[in-house]
Amino acid sequence: MIRNVGGIDRLLRIVVGLVLISLIFVVEGGVRWWGLVGLVPLLTGLFQTCPLYSVFGLNTCPLRNISK
Repeated sequence: MIRNVGGIDRLLRIVVGLVLISLIFVVEGGVRWWGLVGLVPLLTGLFQTCPLYSVFGLNTCPLRNISK
């Protein structure tokens, strides 16, 4: 799996994902289930890969210098 989600992007995805998931426990009614949408940014942040970034050719992961 190719990593295409970098540092700040990863951190923001994890935070936004956790905030959205917390809606399940905080909000009443049917709106609370929208918190499950938070799984998408949380998982893409944890696994450091985003399928949409691959489709559009985006990459926020810094290049690693591989020199001997």
